[in-house]
Amino acid sequence: MIALRNFALRRGERLLLSDVDLTLHAGARVGVVGRNGCGKSSLFAAIQGEVEPDRGDLDLPSKLRIASVAQETPSLPDPAIEFVLSGDEEVHSILRAEAQAMEREDWDAVALAHQKLAAINGYDASARAGRLLHGLGFHPDTHQMPVSDFSGGWRVRLNLARALMMPSDVLLLDEPTNHLDLDAVLWLEQWLLKYPGMLLMISHDREFLDGVSTHTLHLHEGRAKLYTGDYTSFERQRAEQLRQQQIAFEKEQAERAHLQSFIDRFKAKASKARQAQSRVKRLAKLSGTEAVRAERQIRINFDAPLKLPHSLLRLNDTDAGYAQTCILHNVGFGLEAGDRIGLLGPNGAGKSTLVKTLVGELALLQGDRMAHKDMQLGYFAQHTVESLHEGQSPIDHLKDIAPGVATQEFRDFLARWNFSGNRAFEVIDNFSGGERARLALALIAWRRPNVLLLDEPTNHLDLEMREALAEALSDFDGAIVLVSHDRHLTGLVCDTFWRVADGKVEAFDGDLDEYAAWLRSRGTRQARAPNAQAA
Repeated sequence: MIALRNFALRRGERLLLSDVDLTLHAGARVGVVGRNGCGKSSLFAAIQGEVEPDRGDLDLPSKLRIASVAQETPSLPDPAIEFVLSGDEEVHSILRAEAQAMEREDWDAVALAHQKLAAINGYDASARAGRLLHGLGFHPDTHQMPVSDFSGGWRVRLNLARALMMPSDVLLLDEPTNHLDLDAVLWLEQWLLKYPGMLLMISHDREFLDGVSTHTLHLHEGRAKLYTGDYTSFERQRAEQLRQQQIAFEKEQAERAHLQSFIDRFKAKASKARQAQSRVKRLAKLSGTEAVRAERQIRINFDAPLKLPHSLLRLNDTDAGYAQTCILHNVGFGLEAGDRIGLLGPNGAGKSTLVKTLVGELALLQGDRMAHKDMQLGYFAQHTVESLHEGQSPIDHLKDIAPGVATQEFRDFLARWNFSGNRAFEVIDNFSGGERARLALALIAWRRPNVLLLDEPTNHLDLEMREALAEALSDFDGAIVLVSHDRHLTGLVCDTFWRVADGKVEAFDGDLDEYAAWLRSRGTRQARAPNAQAA
């Protein structure tokens, strides 16, 4: 049990939380939600003893075992499976002592190590570490690779696997689905459902929260309130509270009409497409939450393209990859106005390769890429946020791509993306990851594209911004290709799915729920090529 009494938490000059009184019980799976900067990660730091409360008490049981995901992974020579196994420090220590005893042929010490392992059921530790790596997408051939050979995204997965390996009473996960593909997210969801301890997780993936959490802890305006139920249940409860307080009734009614128009629009298209019916079901889940949605501060949109030809982009008989390494074979893939395509498949199978080929960033190894002369691409890559310029403001970034435009026009545009007033002139150096991602999307929207190619656009975005992005994309008139582990966003935006795996790009005849069921029915995960995981 974790108890907070009259708890307050400050970071620098900012008072993040105050007058918090709540109790978290063993076995609860708690989704911790709130806007970026509200104190979610700082609360985790306090639970781990890394920061002191500004006031009040944080009571933890003695000898409480807390596991969390490390933020950095050193460039170690250790094999990946040994790095994960070291998460169980007791077992790892005994195994190391056993190996050393065998080297010096001290058989009494070896026997003692065997007794200790048997006492703590440590003989299956290596197998457990292997299952964690496998579930998170590591090909068996990579289990013995040095940690230093893995790229940054795969090292994040190694840290997650190591945290899951730790024996713990409390597991703290801060955005665990970032850097995971959908297959790994679905596996992690099932693993967490079997975790016996208390789970606290910060996530902006509402489907993941709905699939795992039994409680929702909402941080808002310096307060923390615990709700029973998953994220959708929390939204409904909070909406009822806001209605009882008669907050923004007129705005709520306008939002209700707006949401109903979404549902009605897609019901008209649902008779022949299971994917469209799936979208209607997801929209229907939001009914009854209009008061919460009306409270949102962020409203964004992509202006209508200046030109919208019907046939926009096509790949014919294409081999795609890097230099002489072919990743995808004989791809036939086309985009027409109104297409909303979600790409499915494990990391490393070629989703980003396909997107880069559509963009024209990768030269074709074979075949043809045909683009309409009036096609205007909007491309969000996984590295797009890092390409923003330190020392420049949002206004400066717009001036770089549109010189000669009046500053007031820039200010009006940026205000629609929640960079209003002086925020438009602040340098981005102190912007959060979510604010940078929002600015990157705004720069794309400024160009008024008719094709959006979005590769994991939701990393760093909070739930409020993800909802706003889902609505904006649903209203977009052009074509969309989306790669995202966020099932809620993908399910609302996309009505066609293609699976990228085994060197092929093939239509998947079903919706996201059917894809999840199909993955479970396979029994074994699709093997990944080892070189896809190395740096």
